[in-house]
Amino acid sequence: MNNDERMRAGLLYNPGESALMARQTEALELLYDFNATRPSQGARRSELLAQMFAEVGEGCYIEPPLHANWGGKHVQLGRSVYANFGLTLVDDGEIHIGDHVMFGPNVTITTGGHPVEPELRRAGAQFNLPVRIGAGVWVGAGVQIMPGVSIGESSVIGAGSVVTRDIPAGVVAVGVPCRIVREIGEHDRRFYWRDREIDITPKDLT
Repeated sequence: MNNDERMRAGLLYNPGESALMARQTEALELLYDFNATRPSQGARRSELLAQMFAEVGEGCYIEPPLHANWGGKHVQLGRSVYANFGLTLVDDGEIHIGDHVMFGPNVTITTGGHPVEPELRRAGAQFNLPVRIGAGVWVGAGVQIMPGVSIGESSVIGAGSVVTRDIPAGVVAVGVPCRIVREIGEHDRRFYWRDREIDITPKDLT
């Protein structure tokens, strides 16, 4: 098994191999161009995202600056994904993001890790585990999502959380480490924040 195959299989590998770094540099050139666009260049940003990412659904918007180890090359975006500024994707491994996912500012999604054994770390060994985020998830500002984590559909991850384990669908979870606080339920269908009642429907926003 060669180094590239080991990288894709979640095994320990050498991320500094020259052939791998050459491909990574090509991807980062596109990322540089994306981050250099002006606010008025929406069409150019969309064009670049389609080149950078493994898959991009309709209606996606990522606010620069975007940081990504491979410029999004190993990331699949569903439809209408929104990311505020400062999204960081350690996308050495695959990241799967469902439809209508929202990211607050300065979120980090990490697929790459390193062994605890110090001699392997000194040699630069790395492994990658995929991250999966289900449709309709809201990830709050400053959240960190660790390698191998899955987050179920429609869940909310509170600001500043560190997600080290899988989170099921339909819950609010927060903390360091991130833990389930409650299920999303009737209260959330009546109030949008504390005691402020919802007075519009989704149709009113279209």
